[in-house]
Amino acid sequence: MSAAPGASAASITPVVVRLKLSLLRNGLRQSAGRRAAYVLSVVLVLFLAALQLIGLIALRGNEHAATVAVPLVTVLALGWAVMPLFFPGGDETLDPTRLVMLPLRPQPLVRALLAASLVGIGPLFTLCLLAGSVISLAHGTAAYVTAVVALALALLVCVALARAVAAANIRLLSSRKGRDLAVLSGLVVAVGVQLVNFGVQRLGSTGGLSTLDPAVEVLRWVPPASAIGAVDSVSDGSYGSGIAQLALCAGALVGLLTLWSRHLTRLMTSPDGSTLQAAEPTGRERGSSGLARLLPAGRTGTVMERSLRYVWRDPKTKAAWVTSLAIGLIVPVFNALQGTGTVYFACFAAGMLGIQMYNQFGQDTSAFWMVAMTISSTRDAYVELRGRALALLVITLPYATLVTVLTTALLDSWWQLPAVLGLSFALLGAMLATGAWSSARFPYSIPQEGYKNVAPGQAGLAWIAIFGGMVSAALLAAPVIALTIWLNVSADGERWSWLLLPVGAGYGALITLLGLRLAAPRTARRLPEILAAVSKG
Repeated sequence: MSAAPGASAASITPVVVRLKLSLLRNGLRQSAGRRAAYVLSVVLVLFLAALQLIGLIALRGNEHAATVAVPLVTVLALGWAVMPLFFPGGDETLDPTRLVMLPLRPQPLVRALLAASLVGIGPLFTLCLLAGSVISLAHGTAAYVTAVVALALALLVCVALARAVAAANIRLLSSRKGRDLAVLSGLVVAVGVQLVNFGVQRLGSTGGLSTLDPAVEVLRWVPPASAIGAVDSVSDGSYGSGIAQLALCAGALVGLLTLWSRHLTRLMTSPDGSTLQAAEPTGRERGSSGLARLLPAGRTGTVMERSLRYVWRDPKTKAAWVTSLAIGLIVPVFNALQGTGTVYFACFAAGMLGIQMYNQFGQDTSAFWMVAMTISSTRDAYVELRGRALALLVITLPYATLVTVLTTALLDSWWQLPAVLGLSFALLGAMLATGAWSSARFPYSIPQEGYKNVAPGQAGLAWIAIFGGMVSAALLAAPVIALTIWLNVSADGERWSWLLLPVGAGYGALITLLGLRLAAPRTARRLPEILAAVSKG
């Protein structure tokens, strides 16, 4: 079917909006669980939006209202810009590549997709925050008129910014390697939370919101925050500044729409990898990799190489490692920078990476059957588990040491360095031991598609495996923990604290070997059950 000649943009927009609503409705019909999750998310977002709206309205008349509203809108726009990169599958209905075969022109399509983009929870939440921001700043008839225009411009800029970023990167985001960008979301969230916490504490100790005034003076001229700044300017009687700020926001909207249109044109007229002939391989075949040459020979080295390649190549495994590495560094370092932490927070690094030992076979998903075929005895199972533990130690030992040294340097507590390192190594050994046993006793599947880390029906197994294992690890490390506490309260503890390093390292190595020995026979016996569990979903 071809489009009628001279079809107007007005005839395209309602069709695309109805298509968006139909796809949303049909998606919710697939299962009761999806409907419940969607309704719960809507209720939660509306609740948070209502709280934000009430809080912003309460700032009306406050001298720091603009200091809150302008940065808030800037952060909101930044969120719209980066969300398509971290969650490329979050709105599949607006993927422009799905419309390539249709006889549509870019300009009408831009307007239609822009209207469809305004349908959803995100735009509703944004609308509430923008409405609260302009209400908190508007005083007088001229300001209210400006607020209406500013509200529409700011919302359209946010949506157009997200669509332009998505269109510019859609080829990358729709590829396997491009989806790996989603692993950065954990890092960004972890860093963002700590930065906000750090910033709030700094504001409380340096004079409050007034310290943000110089930054606000700059941000109020940056779209879409300039639209909010226009409301404040008109309320103060600066009509010229208000008009200029609105013009900046309108210009940004036109620029984004133009950029979006150009990317759509390129997407609909340029060939992609599916239409180009595959490049012929050049050069000689690669032999053994440099990584393989550095690892032990035999099955141990093979298992280590496979595990390390999973960390580098598998999106879900990479996401878990990136998040653990980021949080393991952020928690001790940020607390040390704020002067509120203790050097023992450095143990958080070993603890976060030790979690990666849990559900080792679930990380292989259905490919575990190839590993299972090579395990015919308890010895084979032991070597398999040992290789996986050694692969984890290749990353964890230097990382935990680096975080501990950095935290110790920030707090200037060098005399505690051996004690913290010893405790970290003991805790890591306990987690490796319990992780090996838990992987054999409570395996569960990790879906390859989407953002779920547990297959439906296996959430209970995941909770038991991870949290039960962590409690068991804490109990196993109790002797070293008790010795650390005793030396810290003892009068001569500082002189003998260096003993905790060899004691903790030796105890961690011993408990790891014991855990692997105990987990190996269970792994060999339960291979069919493990394979069935990790292949589910």
